[in-house]
Amino acid sequence: MLTLAVDFDGTIVEHAYPKIGREIPFAISTLRKLQAEDGCRIILWTVRSGELLDEAVAYCRERGLEFYAVNAEFPEEDLINDGRRKIAADVYIDDRNVGGLPDWGVIYAALHDGLKPQWGGNYAPQPARRWWLFWK
Repeated sequence: MLTLAVDFDGTIVEHAYPKIGREIPFAISTLRKLQAEDGCRIILWTVRSGELLDEAVAYCRERGLEFYAVNAEFPEEDLINDGRRKIAADVYIDDRNVGGLPDWGVIYAALHDGLKPQWGGNYAPQPARRWWLFWK
């Protein structure tokens, strides 16, 4: 079972902070599918706090997405408000990733099907180079 830490602004919805932007296509449906099919634990991991955080959680809940925890590693844990923002997760899904946010279909395939996504550049494994062939 994977634990996913998912950002809100720019990842689930378009950037419009402090407002809530339009949903990024397939974001919520993909996360719901990963919960249902693969048992993924989804943690909302966002800079939002207070009323803005409550609005983000309510937005997702209205669309059928419930989080395992919010800005915390476990549901029983208090929200992380002590300046420490890093939480333990297997995968971090954020629009600030190197290469940007891949399409949600790519994210689903990578997590559900075990595929190695190739987005934002050439991330495919390169063939091993033989040092003795350097002159070719």
